[in-house]
Amino acid sequence: MNLAALLTSAGINIGICVLLLSLFSILRKQPGNAGVYFGRWLAEERSQRMEPFSLERLVPSPSWIAKAWECSEDEMLAVAGLDAVVFIRILVFSIRIFSIAGVVCIFGVLPLNYFGQEMQTFDIPFQSLEVFTIANVKQGSKWLWVHCLSLYIISFSACALLYFECKKIIRLRLLHITRSSPNPSHFTILVRAVPESTGEKLNDSVKNFFSEYYASSYLSHQIIFGVGKVYKVMKKVGMAYQKLTYIKGAAVHNKCKSFRYRCGLCGRTSNSIQLSQNETELSHKKIDDVHSNSITSHKECAAAFVFFRTRYAAVVASQVLQTSNPMMWVTDLAPEPHDVYWSNLWIPYRQLWIRKIATLVASTVFMFLFLVPVTFVQGLSQLDQLQQILPFLKGAWRKKFITQIVTGYLPSVVLQLFLYMVPPMMMLFSSVEGSISHSGREKSACCKILYFSVWNVFFVNVFSGSVISQLNVISSPKDIPTQLAKAVPRQATFFITYVLTSGWAGLSSEVMQLFGLFWNLIKRYVLRWKNDPASVPSFPYYTEVPKVLLLGLLGFTCSILAPLICPFLLVYFILGYVVYRNQILNVYCSKYETGGQMWPIVHNTTIFSLVLSQIIALGVFGIKKSPVASAFTIPLVICTLLFNEYCRQRFHPVFKKFPAQVLIEKDWEDEESGKMVEILQQLHSAYCQFPPGTPELGYVVSDGQSSAATENDAKNISKENKIGSFQPTSIRFPFSMLKRALASLALLVTMNDKTSPS
Repeated sequence: MNLAALLTSAGINIGICVLLLSLFSILRKQPGNAGVYFGRWLAEERSQRMEPFSLERLVPSPSWIAKAWECSEDEMLAVAGLDAVVFIRILVFSIRIFSIAGVVCIFGVLPLNYFGQEMQTFDIPFQSLEVFTIANVKQGSKWLWVHCLSLYIISFSACALLYFECKKIIRLRLLHITRSSPNPSHFTILVRAVPESTGEKLNDSVKNFFSEYYASSYLSHQIIFGVGKVYKVMKKVGMAYQKLTYIKGAAVHNKCKSFRYRCGLCGRTSNSIQLSQNETELSHKKIDDVHSNSITSHKECAAAFVFFRTRYAAVVASQVLQTSNPMMWVTDLAPEPHDVYWSNLWIPYRQLWIRKIATLVASTVFMFLFLVPVTFVQGLSQLDQLQQILPFLKGAWRKKFITQIVTGYLPSVVLQLFLYMVPPMMMLFSSVEGSISHSGREKSACCKILYFSVWNVFFVNVFSGSVISQLNVISSPKDIPTQLAKAVPRQATFFITYVLTSGWAGLSSEVMQLFGLFWNLIKRYVLRWKNDPASVPSFPYYTEVPKVLLLGLLGFTCSILAPLICPFLLVYFILGYVVYRNQILNVYCSKYETGGQMWPIVHNTTIFSLVLSQIIALGVFGIKKSPVASAFTIPLVICTLLFNEYCRQRFHPVFKKFPAQVLIEKDWEDEESGKMVEILQQLHSAYCQFPPGTPELGYVVSDGQSSAATENDAKNISKENKIGSFQPTSIRFPFSMLKRALASLALLVTMNDKTSPS
């Protein structure tokens, strides 16, 4: 690839970015798109001021950039939580380190690479991009010490910045623990693998065990039920109830005109439907029948939420072995109530290790199957191979513009399209793995996506061509640095185009919210739905964190080998800083908080990127026959590993454990202020296994006296949340028919569960 092909790719991506950002600045001003670009405002019930129509709405403006830039870190912490601040700190760290790397490498390393073979020509646009890499430097060149010095500057700057970021995030995490409002998860643990005993129910076993060994701190517990298909059906009923409740609060005009169902172009018309009490009685009766028929049909799982009187007692109980058998009475701190992934709580604990092995094997197989599209993509970037495979297109290859598009733009676009299928697959693997929380599932998916991206985007693209032949070349581990040193400079041009396509164009599509915009049009003009605050998405950390870290890895490994990547990366991180701040403040809603648990992944990946870049540089210096540069690189690798070990001992324990001093002081503070009694009273209702508005299918809460919910009690709970307990004057959807269908479906599934053989 020559510089003209790179400029062609850059021009296409810049045009896409400018177009999408201009459209975004216009579309965000339209009131009908508030649900797409101001979802957080709708979820927080903050109404946007409706301004009269003006031509200014149709003119692009950068005002959103100024608003996103002006927001302080304290304001973002109060609005979006610590997880959002940690993600923004990743971008701040990347901007700082690649600003340093860009200045050092562009002005110090790039001229040496270009004039490495004593070139006298300045016909730069038609030069191959390899002349800008370290591959153009002569063997035994005395100027290789500049590359080694640049590597030292980048490595020490990265370690110093990483150290200060760790200190800042640790301080924020401790403030998050000390200043956070009382949360039920602070007093609750999840116990699994409760042993079954003859003649004693699991509910009594949990009560007897914790009453005996934690008599002074044990408060109560709540058994978890395995409800299977019934839970999924009733969850849908609860979602329908929430929709109806939202519509109940919405103002409906008495003169609502009739409309057509489905697409609005076909089907019969219907006037506004008047809901009466007679129409809903059948639904109430059937839902209560579902509850009464299923109240005794659900089996207690060997798991329970156990509540304690203090935070310190809950943390101690979650971190110690309860018995000599580590596979029994397994305890963990409970997630936040909104963070609980109920579908995995009734999985037997003894199955978890099998599930983890199975998901590891499945993700590895999927990773290697992805070699096919990656190899195909690399074939597109090598024109000589394409001419051999497709000889009938020789006439097209003679046109420079087509050649520049095929070799400079098309490979990264095709790879990006294939990569869109990776996050859903990894999220599925993480769900099967058995995570007990949504945040834990996203963290597991984040690690899987990161490993997948590093392997397929970096290593497989580096060893492009026939993977088998490349593996045959690497006969021993000591040959890996040499092979990387030969391959990375050759593939650096592809990595630059990948930054343009996945980075620049990806950010513009993220801020544009193409899928959300399209779905909003369907809801408004086809389905006639209103904006629902409950449907606002949460920020996809599990997809965005691996993307940022992967581009950082490409920057570290290519900075001294192919310095041209540094300016493109710097532009990406600056644009990402503005775009992600806007998305966090306006679009996404924080549904749960992990307290910055993503930072250890960021730290470990950054250290891995530094060490990998140093090993590759060591191999390059060996190939270029520069013993001095090679000798000075070895201490740098050792110092980086020692720095990582120090950070692992100094900072990482704070992310895994809670300081006892802070927890005890928080307990004393709540007891002195009298808040502790109110907090403990709310624990019983915090972890509700069934969604609001659905019949409580036989939950058990014990406070030491083993009381189970009776049928009449559960009926009273369900009657408080009856779906038809309101009568709006005019509704545009046959809700009674929907409720009867959902109730009948739930009853049918319940009967099937009871009659099916176990």
